[in-house]
Amino acid sequence: MLGGVLLVIFLLSFPLVIGLGTVVLAAILGESLHRDARVRNEASELLELNI
Repeated sequence: MLGGVLLVIFLLSFPLVIGLGTVVLAAILGESLHRDARVRNEASELLELNI
């Protein structure tokens, strides 16, 4: 009986864990790409036109 309850809890929480994991990975990737873009375009004169 305990095994069945644990299995149901695991199956219900699995999509939530996967969803939050992908959100964390997307945030890390987005921040690293944003920092890379700032470093690459540091001396660009187009930054002055950016509002």
